[in-house]
Amino acid sequence: MKNWLLLPAAFACHLGVATTPAALASSPVSQAQIASAQPAAIVTQHVGTFNGKRVVYSALVEPIDVPDASGKPAARLVSFSYVARDQGKPANRPVLFLFNGGPITPSIWLHMGSVGPKRIAFPDDLAADPSSYKLVDNAYSLLDVADLVFIDPASTGYSRTLPGTPPEAYFSVDSDAQQVSAFIVEWLKRHDRMQSPKYVLGESYGTNRAAAVTSQLAARPEPVLLDGVVLFGQALNIVEYVQRSGNIMSHVVSLPTLAALGWYHGKVEKNGRTFEAFLDEVRAFARTEYLTGLVQGNALDVQTRERLAVRLAGYTGIPAGYFRVNDLKISKERFRAELLKERGLLLGRADARYTAPLTEKGLGPDPSNITRPAFEQFMNQYVREHLKVTWDAPYVLDSPIKGIDEWDWGGSTPFSDWPYMSLIGKVMEQAPQLRVMMSNGYFDTMTTIGAMEYAAVQSGWPKERVSLAYYEGGHMAYTVERSARKFADDLRAFMQAGQHEGGR
Repeated sequence: MKNWLLLPAAFACHLGVATTPAALASSPVSQAQIASAQPAAIVTQHVGTFNGKRVVYSALVEPIDVPDASGKPAARLVSFSYVARDQGKPANRPVLFLFNGGPITPSIWLHMGSVGPKRIAFPDDLAADPSSYKLVDNAYSLLDVADLVFIDPASTGYSRTLPGTPPEAYFSVDSDAQQVSAFIVEWLKRHDRMQSPKYVLGESYGTNRAAAVTSQLAARPEPVLLDGVVLFGQALNIVEYVQRSGNIMSHVVSLPTLAALGWYHGKVEKNGRTFEAFLDEVRAFARTEYLTGLVQGNALDVQTRERLAVRLAGYTGIPAGYFRVNDLKISKERFRAELLKERGLLLGRADARYTAPLTEKGLGPDPSNITRPAFEQFMNQYVREHLKVTWDAPYVLDSPIKGIDEWDWGGSTPFSDWPYMSLIGKVMEQAPQLRVMMSNGYFDTMTTIGAMEYAAVQSGWPKERVSLAYYEGGHMAYTVERSARKFADDLRAFMQAGQHEGGR
């Protein structure tokens, strides 16, 4: 399992690449196969109860050809859409477009783990046998308030580039966002929904894509202005929390997550504090005394250094001696190996509630990756049995991107900016209705709660148009049922507030 936020060696399940069993995806099909593939949508009819409300809806597995920046048809994206048939005028009903990260992975994680009509139920017991995982009706799906469109970029899922367009044509921030924004416009036109309230939800790298898509939609000759952007596991300010030792802010914004994990694993004294009160105390310490101490570096006096080392130990569960000899710093990756070292355990990267034995060869695989096979298994079952997909082409989970150097990030020098937040900020000036919801799991060591909070206050966005949400769990916090419910409730409130404010 790989994580481009931390290691050049790779990515996490929807922040990247992993080995995929042949049950779901072997090698991608050729472009010749795509040219002759079945172009018609597969439509099935269903009834479900979501948030206590009965909904009759159509499920569409729908190929849509999208043009490249020159206007030439370049990719056939196959989406999964869920459209209510008994919930009033479609024009008044929001459409939520969803995608995961990568760069370039399918939307299976949000689709099967969060707000789709079916959800994988993971037991609260993290040590439970994976055979106990189940596919269940998702009472928390948003179909009671919005139609849902799950987007798989070209080279993932059933989506492919068309003959004459190499997959590499979409291996950049701009071209990736161009295909997704083009798809959104084509879908809205095909379904006569251009007047509907429009939202995008991106997870992990999908948050970077969401910013670029928001900007590109607004810049079209006929602007498409979104009502809301949801950033789950945001990575917009990645430059601020990449784990370079000299990047002081990375240690400041990571501290609340390390403290949350110290609390979760019983390595800190609670002293009558609630979890929230404890984290508030850590946040205040991080942005004041800790930041000031790190700025001073080796000019810091011995007494203050000792006091900070003791405070850090009390907040994280890592001995003060470690901080004494490591300039008051610990990286998130080192923390994973140090916190439960005496028990011989490594914490998960995507979800650090999970543990596995430490190995002599280094950190080893991510313990929280135990949930991945269930997504693969149940997606395969779901598309065949419920959506009646009988195509021979495989549903590809593996990203074609095998390392960060294969992706064009848009910068040409080490001094290039990461302008993702400003992309949304400029559209906010153009679209007064546009609001942002940022969400994160407490126990995610890749995209942290502190980095989310720092992004919000440094974004330049009007603070009244930004909301933050926190969840028990890690990078895919919705694998915790309580978090899946809360995330759905938060999304409903976010969209319904937008409709009210917009007068719809």
